Amino acid sequence: MTAVIQLDEVARRDPSTTVTWVLRRGVVGDTFGGGGADELPQRGALGTRSKEAVDAGRVSLVTGFRTERVDLLHGRAVVSAEDGRTLDPADHVVVLTGFRPDLSFLSEMRLELDAILQAPVKLAPSIDPNEHSCGSVAPHGAAELAHPEPDLYIAGMKSYGRAPTFLAMTGYEQVRSIAAALAGDHEAARRVELTLPDTGVCNGAGLFEAPETEAAGGGCCAPAPAADPLALSLHPLGG
Repeated sequence: MTAVIQLDEVARRDPSTTVTWVLRRGVVGDTFGGGGADELPQRGALGTRSKEAVDAGRVSLVTGFRTERVDLLHGRAVVSAEDGRTLDPADHVVVLTGFRPDLSFLSEMRLELDAILQAPVKLAPSIDPNEHSCGSVAPHGAAELAHPEPDLYIAGMKSYGRAPTFLAMTGYEQVRSIAAALAGDHEAARRVELTLPDTGVCNGAGLFEAPETEAAGGGCCAPAPAADPLALSLHPLGG
C-alpha cells in the first residue's frame, strides 16, 4: 500500500502516468486494512489512502491475478496470468512479493533457525502467519530469541524471519528483554509485558491468495485450503 500511495503521487503530478495494482488474491473485506478502526492509526491510514486512489480511478485494481510469465514487447514488460489475462505493456514493474532476512553476515555463528520461517526455533511456532496475526503473537523476549552462540540474539524484524507480521512495538520489548539478560537481570528478562493490537491487515498470505476464498472467511486462523499441485514451466523472454 505504501508503494501504491507513492505511485499515485507520481500520477497526480503527471497525468500521463497510469498505475495498475495487481493482487494475487481476490478482494476480501480487509484488503484495505482496518481504516479508522485500526488500533494502529498510521497503518489504518495507509489502507484509507490506497482505497481512495482506487476509488478515484487513479489506480486500477486487478485481483485474482497469478502471474505465469513476463515478456518484453518493444522494451516494455507484458505480464500474463495463469488464466490467460494479460496486462497492458508497462515501463516499470514493481514486484512486492515478500522477503527473507539476510543472515549471511552470521554465517560463522551457531544459529538455531526454523527451516521454513528462518526465525529462532523457539519463536517460530508463535509467529507462524498461517496460525497468527501480528496481534495474536505471544509476548516473548530473550529466552525465545537466544541461539546456541553465547550472548547472541536476533531481534527486530529479522527475528521474524519470513513472517510478515512484525510490529515495531514488539521489537522494543524484545530489545528491553535482551538488554536485561545481558546485564544479568534474568527476572526482568523473563518478565515480558506487551499488548498488541489485533485489527487491520497483519496476516500472512494464507487464505487471501485465492479469489474464491472470500466466503470462507478471511481470519488468519481459519482452516488452510488444500494445497494446489505445483506446476513448473520455463518461458524465455520474447523480443
